[in-house]
Amino acid sequence: MGLFDSFKQALKKTSDVLNTDIRDLFKREGRLVDEDFLRDLYAMLVKTDMGTGPAGKIRDKIATDFRARVVHMNDVLKVVKAELKQLVAQPEAPIKHAASGPTVVLVVGVNGSGKTTSIAKLMHLFRQQGKKVVVGAGDTFRAAAVDQLTIWAEREQAEIVKAQPGSDPAAVAHRAVARALESRAEVCIIDTAGRLQTQTNLMQQLEKIYRVMGKLIPDAPHEVLLVVDATAGQNALSQAQGFSQAARCTGIFLAKLDGTAKGGVVIPIRERFAIPVKFVGVGEKAGDIEIFRAEEFVDALFADAPRAV
Repeated sequence: MGLFDSFKQALKKTSDVLNTDIRDLFKREGRLVDEDFLRDLYAMLVKTDMGTGPAGKIRDKIATDFRARVVHMNDVLKVVKAELKQLVAQPEAPIKHAASGPTVVLVVGVNGSGKTTSIAKLMHLFRQQGKKVVVGAGDTFRAAAVDQLTIWAEREQAEIVKAQPGSDPAAVAHRAVARALESRAEVCIIDTAGRLQTQTNLMQQLEKIYRVMGKLIPDAPHEVLLVVDATAGQNALSQAQGFSQAARCTGIFLAKLDGTAKGGVVIPIRERFAIPVKFVGVGEKAGDIEIFRAEEFVDALFADAPRAV
């Protein structure tokens, strides 16, 4: 399955809602762009969880271009797609690999965001690229998380470093990085305990993890990926806000995109934060991971629009 088709499948719930609203917006051939139309358009866009800011920008653009004119569906969709592509535009941003030695990827996120499954997807991606992977089970507060990660690591033929429940997560991170160096692994992925961005003590724990890894590899971690649950909608924004600052995130892994009708949340994330969306989880299997590309994402969002653009 190509990237466009993969996005299209993952965005089906969002797309179905959006396209039903598009049909309702254009019940008759052509509509006058007046206040009623602009209000309906704005409500339609907000429903995808793209946020009031981006929805307002698109509404204002339509008002500027077409006010007091009769427009057809294609006219409006063309502008909407162009504006969305501009809002989510970013350089293609896969993992920034270390110049030499293992690339260290720290993965953070709140409880229930899909962090463990996202790490499994990353393991699968790197293994598909022929890379040797070591994963550190740094979520030592939940035995179930370690067990789940162990199962995924065995499936993906990755080496896992773990410790007794309640152990110091920084010690696990240190051992995992040391093992990656010793075994000449290309990638070391470090899991962390699911934490709320408001929990200062846990954020301090992240700082300790940074310090111990930096003693072994000065540039580590090379990437800090924040896993954001796409089904969380606008709540995802507060998560991203807190973590992107406290954990010095370099990118977002948008999980569970296939499980929501509010896939538009990627738009305010891109609008509000300087960090790129790097990966998208598009299903439940380990191989259901895609590098985020804005053009394909927006095209897939409107792929089944009632009339082609």
